[in-house]
Amino acid sequence: MSDEKFPGWHGTTILAVRRGGKVVVAGDGQVSVGQTVMKGTARKVRRLTPGGSDVVVGFAGSTADAFTLLERLEKKLESAPGQLARACVDLAKDWRMDKYLRNLEAMLIVTDGKDIFVVTGAGDVLEPEHDVAAIGSGGNYALAAARGLMSSDLDAEGVARKAMAIAADICVYTNGNLTVEVLG
Repeated sequence: MSDEKFPGWHGTTILAVRRGGKVVVAGDGQVSVGQTVMKGTARKVRRLTPGGSDVVVGFAGSTADAFTLLERLEKKLESAPGQLARACVDLAKDWRMDKYLRNLEAMLIVTDGKDIFVVTGAGDVLEPEHDVAAIGSGGNYALAAARGLMSSDLDAEGVARKAMAIAADICVYTNGNLTVEVLG
């Protein structure tokens, strides 16, 4: 996020882990402005059910912008049922090309329980390597922790919870109040 538009706004760690036929998306609950925690229980992981199929989305960035993108994604999924990659690519194209949408400050992790995508306003639709993806201010900490934990005996939820706890211990913009959604 640009500091000119959003001075001092930080917060959010979103992590997705695929393991043992399950995908888990976990997000912390902290929203900070500068050095102040404004809220510790925000819910940044949502379950969408377009056309009856479950899709889980985690978002980092401006909440209002993220909700705008979630609504757009839901419409894309309704027009292309069962085609998560297509819906994500269509959203990324609109996000990059549309005069209004291109100003939105957010990132998304999207999964249907099979595929995981990171979607950005730069037009990126990225599939993670090593079955782990993370975004947000504590994303790199959670990503590193989760990748290290993938060699453990933990299941997908165990990896996600432990990695998020590690990120919360390191990143001052991440807390341990988790929202966790499981698919698969």
